Amino acid sequence: MNAPKQNFRLVGTRPVRPDGIDKVTGKAIYGPDYVAAGMLQGAVLRSPHPHAKIRGIDTKRAEALPGVKAVVTGADFPQAGDKMVSGGEGGAANLRYVTQKCMAIGKVFYEGQAVAAVAATSRAIADEALKLIEVDYEVLPHVISIEDAFRDDAPPLHDDVFTQGLAEKPEKPSNRSMRFAIERGDAASAIAGAAAIFSGHFTLQPVHQGYIEPHACVASWNADGQGQVWCSSQGHFAIRSMTAGVLGIGVADIRVQPLEIGGGFGGKTTIYLEPVAMLLSKKSGRPVRLAMRRDDVFRSTGPAPGAEIDITLAAAADGTLVGAEIELKYHGGAFPGANEVYSGVGTGLGHYKVPNASIVGWNVLSNIPTMHAYRAPGAPQINFAVESAMDELAHKLGIDPIDLRLKNIVRPGDIGGSGVPLGAIGYAESLEAAKAHPHYSALLGPNQGRGVACGAWGNYGGASTAAVSLGEDGSVLVTEGSPDIGGSRASMAIMTAETLGIPYEKVRVTIADTSSIGFSMVTGGSRVTFATGKAVVQATQSVIAILKDRAAKLLGVPAEEVEWVDGAAVHGDQSLTLAQLAAKAGTSGGPISAEAMVDPHDWLPGFGVHICDTEVDNETGQVMLKRYTVVQDVGRAIHADYVEGQMQGGAVQGIGWALNEAYVYTGAGKLDNAGFLDYRMPVASDMPMIDTVMVEVPNPAHPYGVKGVGEVPIVPPLAAVGNSVSAATGLRMTELPITPDRVYGLLRAAE
Repeated sequence: MNAPKQNFRLVGTRPVRPDGIDKVTGKAIYGPDYVAAGMLQGAVLRSPHPHAKIRGIDTKRAEALPGVKAVVTGADFPQAGDKMVSGGEGGAANLRYVTQKCMAIGKVFYEGQAVAAVAATSRAIADEALKLIEVDYEVLPHVISIEDAFRDDAPPLHDDVFTQGLAEKPEKPSNRSMRFAIERGDAASAIAGAAAIFSGHFTLQPVHQGYIEPHACVASWNADGQGQVWCSSQGHFAIRSMTAGVLGIGVADIRVQPLEIGGGFGGKTTIYLEPVAMLLSKKSGRPVRLAMRRDDVFRSTGPAPGAEIDITLAAAADGTLVGAEIELKYHGGAFPGANEVYSGVGTGLGHYKVPNASIVGWNVLSNIPTMHAYRAPGAPQINFAVESAMDELAHKLGIDPIDLRLKNIVRPGDIGGSGVPLGAIGYAESLEAAKAHPHYSALLGPNQGRGVACGAWGNYGGASTAAVSLGEDGSVLVTEGSPDIGGSRASMAIMTAETLGIPYEKVRVTIADTSSIGFSMVTGGSRVTFATGKAVVQATQSVIAILKDRAAKLLGVPAEEVEWVDGAAVHGDQSLTLAQLAAKAGTSGGPISAEAMVDPHDWLPGFGVHICDTEVDNETGQVMLKRYTVVQDVGRAIHADYVEGQMQGGAVQGIGWALNEAYVYTGAGKLDNAGFLDYRMPVASDMPMIDTVMVEVPNPAHPYGVKGVGEVPIVPPLAAVGNSVSAATGLRMTELPITPDRVYGLLRAAE
């Protein structure tokens, strides 16, 4: 840590999280745990085909089964047009496509898409009823891979999707739903005159976020037309707006109660079940639970996109980058939506100064679930290509890989990927810390290689609301609307206690439902500790102002002469503690509380540097991870354990993406590894200890210097692992995952 010394009592410490005991003892209530009085059990019928018209659905036999209380199909859903509503990390969602992710209407676009749902007195009866529903499909040609879907003669998924971003509207529909490009300088001329050039083609497959808890909810549509939803999500306000939009009712008519969440990583910022459960409840008159099974999660929720990337990167003889040409094609899934393409194009070269660049991105539709956010959405894919190319240039020029990066990185004052000057970033400090780390100079063994890669993510602010109130015993309650995924309750309690000058244990934090606190965006974009933290600190400061005013009245002194010091109002040699003021609240003006609403835009991007050692078994192609170090500018760590945990967790997910994970489809367009046995995520025995180095360059716009930390750690690992295996084998890794059979084939081909 290299932050300027400040006298914080609590910021940077590692207290036990307030919700920790409930979570480790099993008392915490997650989505599949919630029980409502009189609740029915629901089940969803899903398409066996990747692409088909629905000519008809007969539900009569299912409805006649004893115990069945309601059946819904696409015909029960309001026909939503292209109306945008608030939701997800992208900030807006198209209701037409949100509806189709919940229930197919007239056509199915991927295997696993919902086509009907049943509510019954037991899950067994509901499952039996699904077998009695008859769906008449007209099977259509399907496309799965980017290469197949991108072809001019590929069967289009939608008759009304024409490529956006072209100079002129095309004459026929296409699976290329969008083109987005950034051009500056003259990339072709710069590359032609360069001293060193690398060109390559890189391929990645879709990967799932891998959260443990499946999607689940309980919904109740009351007789007065109002409804309640209990669910786990990354943002219950987004769940409210999307569910209300799909059902065509006002947001005030739905109250969403947040439950604990067993992982999200971007995959729980949208809806799949909530409107279905609401309609089943409306038909049956009783609360209804819907919970996905594991194969449902894999087949019907949104993974991160696969990609096909062509890159040419060029440098002068001294290592200065002079030009780049990149074309990236990202899986879009079944429905248009291109946030990953925007962020991929925008962030791909954002951590370097490249004067001449052409970056072209495409969103490509195919018959797989619609892509969704996964930690730094869109960035790991293009970073794999960029950082692999940097590694190749370093070898060609004979320059140390970290020195090559230090020569070309953006620094404070340079223009960032968003087009505005960068502020207090700690990118150079992170690279220097990585180069000085013992890992970087440690000796390697036989068949071992070392890779290094950098990565960046823009982070975000966004709207948040928080309230702070005092109990009559001097305890403090923080109420906010951001679901706690990475330990935010603890971080909010630390910042509140630090600001008030009271013990951490005096603060309790509640995540309120949508009717009990003002709007907050999703827990995503690395924004909560920054933005919601700002709201919490502002509300706390307002409470302090009230306390000083109350103290002035009780002491009979001017309010402007009262100071707040170490948890007490002080005037000369007189003082009143927070607890004393809280006890006198009823006689000094009434309850003491304050609320703050923020929408900050002064966040700063994050930068990370990863060092990876691998060993390759030349007889089998097996890659073993030997040592891994994460260095990152974290602004200032509010709770050090949770910041380190984010760095380690993101790295492990990226390592899994590099070595093991991929959606595998059969020729019939069906997912062939829809479960954790076949979808191989890393487990503890696969990993060495992930070392972390927190570089602290505080954000001056936040009261405690916070920057987002949750997404940067997944950006560099794909390339760090690839560069390490390339160093161990002498063969450039251009296709992920780097599985044993793939490495074995490359080794044998090179012999």
